[in-house]
Amino acid sequence: MFSKKLALPILLAVGTGAVVLFKYDSIRWRMELLRGAILDLAAPAGETLPTALPSDAPVAASPPPTVALSFDAQATPIPTAVATSTPIPLIAPPESVTLKSPNWEKQDINNCGPATLAMYLRFYGWQGTQDDVAKIVHPNQRDKNVRWDEMVYYVKTHAGWLDALFRVGGTVDGLKHFIANGYPVVIETGYTVEQGWVGHYLLITGYDDAQGIFIAQDVTAGPDRRVPYETVDKQWQEFNRLYIVVFPPDDVDVINALLGLDVDETVNRQNALAAAQADVAAEPDSPFAHFNLGSNLNYFDRYAEAAEAFDRARELGLPKRMLFYQFGPYRAYFNLGRYQDVIDLSTFTLDYRPDLEESYFWRAWAEYMLGDKNAAIADFRNALEVNPAFNDAQVALESIGVKP
Repeated sequence: MFSKKLALPILLAVGTGAVVLFKYDSIRWRMELLRGAILDLAAPAGETLPTALPSDAPVAASPPPTVALSFDAQATPIPTAVATSTPIPLIAPPESVTLKSPNWEKQDINNCGPATLAMYLRFYGWQGTQDDVAKIVHPNQRDKNVRWDEMVYYVKTHAGWLDALFRVGGTVDGLKHFIANGYPVVIETGYTVEQGWVGHYLLITGYDDAQGIFIAQDVTAGPDRRVPYETVDKQWQEFNRLYIVVFPPDDVDVINALLGLDVDETVNRQNALAAAQADVAAEPDSPFAHFNLGSNLNYFDRYAEAAEAFDRARELGLPKRMLFYQFGPYRAYFNLGRYQDVIDLSTFTLDYRPDLEESYFWRAWAEYMLGDKNAAIADFRNALEVNPAFNDAQVALESIGVKP
């Protein structure tokens, strides 16, 4: 039988442990913020990416190699459940819908993606936490970003019975259609914190037309945030209005019906390109509109036009952390032989935060093309040190005859 005499000491011990853990967690966050502040002080001046400058740097005479990246939109996707041709009746969005909010979870350091995905999966009855996701897609806590494709990969390979996809060029009305038919949606947005502009994921679980708001589960700011449509769309535009949908495989016909023409990835990119062109026409001074234009042109290998769009975005002023999350300029410049531009941009970005495998990866390829194989090998290995699961760097090393 449990002794009442033991109850108080046990409760005190548990309480003390909780306080110690809380203090430890708080100290870890403060140490990370201090580390970031020190890196910011040591990094180049300015809050924006540097503009493109004329360069006399040598360009390799040979054409660039085919660099197959797992996170390119053109990469071969993991198979998704096959749809049927049976017409699917959809629910037209009513004035408001609120789906059941999953248990909220505050993100750990740099763990926005895993924490948001963990909440999303719990909507379907999954029992894990952000730590389960992070150990697969975010093994290094200092890595600043978990890409959209990594989140989809986790669902397809580790979430058991669920499937997932991502698209770009989403709309406010499209979000409401998914929610009205019972599917939350993750969107990637810009976000301003004390340290400045960063990327952020939100799980959208409801909306209300009368109030003009979405209901968002935010692993930083809290559960059930009420965010105006205009704010969501403005911040969402900063990431090409990218969205992720998780669903049971048996629901693939409903998901495809909700996607409409965007079920085809090439058509989706055509639509996103048209939307970016419209945004540029409407907001010619928006760096994000031009950046999205470049990102969508990249999909169609229109690298000269994409590079022009990225150059213009940089002239207008992109946040200094932009290439923590999106890598289109690297790809466009590399494919045009602008290798020094790739090196300069990646070095600028890594000077702020030396924990970004994608920037090491692209800098390595640019160094290799300019004949500096040793530097390339070092940077491919730097990428793997940041993220040992970054298969692109392993393949790159093997392709130049080096063991990872």
